[in-house]
Amino acid sequence: MSKVAKRYYFKGRVQGVGFRYHTHSLAAAFPVQGFVQNLPDGRVEMHAEGEEEVVAALVEAIQDRFTGYIHSFEVQDVTALHLRGFDIRR
Repeated sequence: MSKVAKRYYFKGRVQGVGFRYHTHSLAAAFPVQGFVQNLPDGRVEMHAEGEEEVVAALVEAIQDRFTGYIHSFEVQDVTALHLRGFDIRR
């Protein structure tokens, strides 16, 4: 297994619907580190670090939870920040 650090940008109706709160709750069930935050342009950004399969499973859980709200998302490989825990940023 390999560790990854990825940045996701979710587009759609993702602000004002509890996206950050539910993403934070879902992340608690996975051994990942990172954060989720709203962006001024209406997207939600999530930074996630962990085993590649675990990060992918978290994203799948988010997509399942927000079916109909997420219209698309972009993903980027990024440098690990070596965070502790998973936080909601304002």
